[in-house]
Amino acid sequence: MQTNFSLAQLADPQTAESEKILRACVHCGFCTATCPTYVLLNDELDSPRGRIYLIKEMLEHDRPATAEVVKHIDRCLSCLACMTTCPSGVHYMHLVDHAREHIEKTYRRPLLDRWLRSILAAVMPYPERFRLALGLALVGRPLAPVLSLLGLKRIAAMLRLAPMRIPPQAPSSKRRVFPAEGTSRGRVALLDGCVNPVLAPDINESAIRVLNRHGIDVVLAEGAGCCGSLTHHMGREADALASARANVDAWTREIDEGLDAILITTSGCGTTVKDYGFMLRTDPAYAAKAAVISGLARDISEYLATLDLPRAASSNGVTVAYHSACALQHGQKITREPKELLSKCGFIVKDVAEGHLCCGSAGTYNILQPQLATKLRDRKIANIELLEPDVIAAGNIGCMTQIAAGTRIPVLHTVQLVDWATGGPAPDGVGNVSFAAAPVSSAGRGMSTGGSAPIASTGGRFVDADGSADR
Repeated sequence: MQTNFSLAQLADPQTAESEKILRACVHCGFCTATCPTYVLLNDELDSPRGRIYLIKEMLEHDRPATAEVVKHIDRCLSCLACMTTCPSGVHYMHLVDHAREHIEKTYRRPLLDRWLRSILAAVMPYPERFRLALGLALVGRPLAPVLSLLGLKRIAAMLRLAPMRIPPQAPSSKRRVFPAEGTSRGRVALLDGCVNPVLAPDINESAIRVLNRHGIDVVLAEGAGCCGSLTHHMGREADALASARANVDAWTREIDEGLDAILITTSGCGTTVKDYGFMLRTDPAYAAKAAVISGLARDISEYLATLDLPRAASSNGVTVAYHSACALQHGQKITREPKELLSKCGFIVKDVAEGHLCCGSAGTYNILQPQLATKLRDRKIANIELLEPDVIAAGNIGCMTQIAAGTRIPVLHTVQLVDWATGGPAPDGVGNVSFAAAPVSSAGRGMSTGGSAPIASTGGRFVDADGSADR
């Protein structure tokens, strides 16, 4: 794509990066086939290609964002399916992030929109505030239908997403170090995060148990908190970078004591942490440190795939529909590892049709764009229920919350199922299933030199969306 930025504009690092991204686009349109909003709306301006044109015009002419531009950029889920599809390597993520920052600086949103976004940014990244807000939401939940009829659909959506029961704080929430069982073979930091410990503390509890069971020391770094993705995707760059710097400082202190990896159980957070090196590239005090942190960041499934987890002796009979979170498959290019782990643990793993399409969660998207989010959720659930699974597995708390709101099938994190199959407690709602997993031996505690296990295994099987099975 031809661009016409001035030399003065290109002196700004963000604009220079966006100009490079714009030039990579060749207008081919492959991205339209995999864009969820284009699939739903069939509007060119609600496709990545259309949004790229809008962003180019806005940035190139240094114009304040208009209501029309904001409408179409706001409808973008940042699912990044377009980046998986793009044959030219257009880094749409960095481009749309820049556009959102520009919108935040130059566009004055309507009062209710400003208020709602401010509330989300002030509450969700802070666990104690978020827990209090969920308690208030439970009280207001019965009012959701009335609010929806009054046109307050976003407020209604926010209330409907509140869980009927807020889980108690995890027993280990006050501890910071979790030593390995037996001989220690490694040391990792685990991101506690902001939403996970409130909505689903069992996820990180499961991760800690699995890691400790296989010889890995786990530390929750003092001072680490929200990764910054929630505010980053709302264009509040100062808030996002403050969160990133706090985490970089916290994890750098742990690196000084020896750290093999930084593990993340929420794929949306993982995509952001892996991008810290880019986000802080112009900060002389943090650029080098942030690059190191990004290099150490791993999704929990990515890391577990390198460990010698015991292979199940036989299938446990539990059928799992694996939902591949967008941030994992498109943002981090992690597609096989979670399914390989589940298959190795004895689960019958089935791929979901249209697995490349977002479920509609996308951070705060299901609150800010509830109608589109609900359509995407219902489409996702319809494809999942065709498989008749016993349980749905996902690697992102946002996806889990979104999908669980529309189905009675239990929705669990991949690591909860791995924990259960390797000696941990049964998660809620899965019934009574016995496992024949091999016991963890001292040989199974270290890092495997052979990489992740193949899907073909005696412990389980992986079934493609078309019904064919790999044995």
